[in-house]
Amino acid sequence: MNRTGTVGRALAAYGWQPPATVPLALLAVVEALHSGAPTPTILLLVGLAATVPLAFSRAYPLPVALTVTVAAAMASVLYTRPAVSGVVAVLLAWFALLYGRLAEARAEATARDEARREMERSMVEYTALGERARIARELHDVVAHHISMISVQAETARLTTPGMPPEGASRLLAIGETARTALTEMRRLLGVLREDTDEEPDRTPQPGLHQLLDLVDENRAAGGGRTRLIVSGRLAPLGAGVELAAYRVVQESLTNARKHAPGAAVDVEIDYAPELLRLRVRDNGPGPRPGAGPAGHGLLGMRERVGTVGGQLRTGAAPAGGFMVEASIPVGDA
Repeated sequence: MNRTGTVGRALAAYGWQPPATVPLALLAVVEALHSGAPTPTILLLVGLAATVPLAFSRAYPLPVALTVTVAAAMASVLYTRPAVSGVVAVLLAWFALLYGRLAEARAEATARDEARREMERSMVEYTALGERARIARELHDVVAHHISMISVQAETARLTTPGMPPEGASRLLAIGETARTALTEMRRLLGVLREDTDEEPDRTPQPGLHQLLDLVDENRAAGGGRTRLIVSGRLAPLGAGVELAAYRVVQESLTNARKHAPGAAVDVEIDYAPELLRLRVRDNGPGPRPGAGPAGHGLLGMRERVGTVGGQLRTGAAPAGGFMVEASIPVGDA
């Protein structure tokens, strides 16, 4: 029992710290069996002393289970006494318990991870809703207010300025109409940003290619030069996303032409191909200035909008001079 006592002192020195206690306890069992001194009760107590604390610990479940199993198998092969068979049965039972605790720990860890991911998703959604509400307030309180003032002032100037020439009155009327259209678009955008509220959403249909003639007329009335709409191919109904993207490209292109090439003639070309919608808006103005810097928000917005429906946008100098915007949008079976 001297050697068993030596191992017992080692166990006492380590206390219950896994994973050292398991190999030492099993070594005590094997050593005691080899000496022929221990009784089955001692063997059972040593085995339980090594495995009970670990059955309730999640720090080393798999290494401990493997160590216990290998040691028990070796003991059952080397010794054929009934006491050994009892120890092997006890150790295998505790291995089953350890395996169950390992599965339970993994299931709990998976549940915690899923709960954490769900909380993160909820936080992201909450933050996004708050940001959308903030943007909606800014648009309503600042931008919409100024656009409304433009409409009112244009209408007031047209009606109260004595001796207003017809051309000036027509321009002011166009400014007022444009401002009112912008307010309508702003209200639609605010409805989208506040779709989580109880307010009745705006049911105004989204604009599409059937309103391009209105855009052309507005461009002329707003001081643009000669503006033509040229349509080719076989007209067909398209998806709402494609129609809206095409409409916004033409709208922004005409706005840019008025801003950067005032008075220039503009051609708006629409080509209905079997699987592709082609747009081209070009003016005969001075064209892009060398070293003009990065594209503005309008061109970036057009590119992003066309990209959302799988299309491509190209901008730059036209072959015959001026500026050109080209878009190709797949229409599929729309």
